Amino acid sequence: MTIHFSCTMCGRCCHGLRLPISVDEAMAWLRDGGQVQLFCEAIPWPEEPPADNHLAWYKRRRSFAATSGRLPVRVIVSLMAVFEGACPNLQPDMRCGIYERRPRACRVYPAEVNPFYALDRETKLCPPDAWQSVEVLQSEDGNWNDPEVAGAIVGMRDADARDAEVKKQLCAILGILSSGLSNEGVVIHAPERGRFLAALEAAAAGGEDRNAGEWQIVSHRRATLDLLQSAGTASLPSTALAGTASFLGFVAGDA
Repeated sequence: MTIHFSCTMCGRCCHGLRLPISVDEAMAWLRDGGQVQLFCEAIPWPEEPPADNHLAWYKRRRSFAATSGRLPVRVIVSLMAVFEGACPNLQPDMRCGIYERRPRACRVYPAEVNPFYALDRETKLCPPDAWQSVEVLQSEDGNWNDPEVAGAIVGMRDADARDAEVKKQLCAILGILSSGLSNEGVVIHAPERGRFLAALEAAAAGGEDRNAGEWQIVSHRRATLDLLQSAGTASLPSTALAGTASFLGFVAGDA
């Protein structure tokens, strides 16, 4: 199906968001005085997937190897620019104050970066008239018609893969070793801005390969915690998180 779209500058996508950003974008966001958080999730990874499991290989590309107890895992760390209300860069006339250097996620919206997600207009914040445009966002063959959108999608995917090892070093520097279970929830880490920026700069500079240690998989469901324990993982109930860590569940919890 051909999807038509044109931005109406309603500003809805510039309010109260968690915006996925790259390592370079996170450093710029922090230097501008913004807030960034780390969303951590782990995927059990006892062995490499078959070559035709394209979704698994997509996840592998954007994650790093770790262990939780006896279980090999892959950890996906997403850097999120967060703000309540209007984006700090949104001007009174609904224009972007950093338009030329805005994050790739802003350039992509409302398109999808994940090739396994279909664009669903009902889940987007854009008003109905935005979808009545003569401009084509996605053609019938599934390709993104706008060159800037298509380029930003490729850029986000490439940055995800390129940044995976940097994020591993970042977590080691910050002492972050807890994550949610993929598809169930994430552990959100919110380090102080100055410390976060210094750690990002050190991780991006490369050099020493830091070993973070063993990861704990956090859950808010008793059945999941029992399963993790039986698999020999290092697990933790979400209620035991402390400090700047918190849990965001995607399904109802009971623990």
